[in-house]
Amino acid sequence: MVFRFLVILFCLFIFSADSFAYEAYSYSKNNGVIGEIKTYAVKGEESLIEIARKFGIGYNEITEANPRLDPFIPGNGKTVQISTQWILPDVAAYEGIVINLSEMRLYYFTKDRVMTYAIGIGDEGKDTPVGNFKIVDKIINPPWVVPASIRKERPELPKVVPPGPNNPLGSHAMRLSRPSILIHGTDKPFAVGRKASHGCIRLYPEDIPDLFKVVPNKTKVAIIWQPVKAGVSGGKVYLEVHKDNSMRINYFNEAVRLLKKNNVYQDIDRTKLLAALKEKNGIPVIISK
Repeated sequence: MVFRFLVILFCLFIFSADSFAYEAYSYSKNNGVIGEIKTYAVKGEESLIEIARKFGIGYNEITEANPRLDPFIPGNGKTVQISTQWILPDVAAYEGIVINLSEMRLYYFTKDRVMTYAIGIGDEGKDTPVGNFKIVDKIINPPWVVPASIRKERPELPKVVPPGPNNPLGSHAMRLSRPSILIHGTDKPFAVGRKASHGCIRLYPEDIPDLFKVVPNKTKVAIIWQPVKAGVSGGKVYLEVHKDNSMRINYFNEAVRLLKKNNVYQDIDRTKLLAALKEKNGIPVIISK
């Protein structure tokens, strides 16, 4: 098992072919659901970790959507649900970058389009901060100035790690107005979709250049916790629920609040609502009557 895990990590590091083709989705207040759910047949000894990266989703997203499959050996020919459909977060305005820690996903909004990326976030006790920030610096091939707190944990580290394949910041980084927090690439792509950083936001190595080139300096960044999302598309009401043990909220009350806020509570089937809240599979499900 250890050998297989190392092989998976190597494949994740070198993987580049057949990767997820990013697109900018159109959206509106009346069309808050983007993308579509896909299915995929496992080929040979592929892991869910490899498949997640192929489709631009995180480890959390693929395991939530496929709880009955072994993440390392799902099985040749097994059908995997690919959770490439999302309800837009509930925010005051669709502008700039919105990061929803509960789903480990970043959204970048322009005037009428949105791009979205899987992310890794801060580990427990090193949580990525919630709040409103902005991009204050953009760096290509950033050196990593190792914080004193990390050097205390790992004294073998140098004071500065130069750019290169072993640099934890990857090829590009964007610093927030909270200086210790960056949006950056990673030398550990298997950590995307996990709580594994010291607070920074990690993207897949192939994703960060794509985002970096379209996001200007001074872009607003809103970081939120939102394990429950509700939206409407094509006249149907959708609910998306994520497992988030860090949030001590009443999921049912939060879902009702959002549905009433969108003026669609009267249109939902309560049985479908309760089923979605129980399953928490991270996939938008229709809960209309």
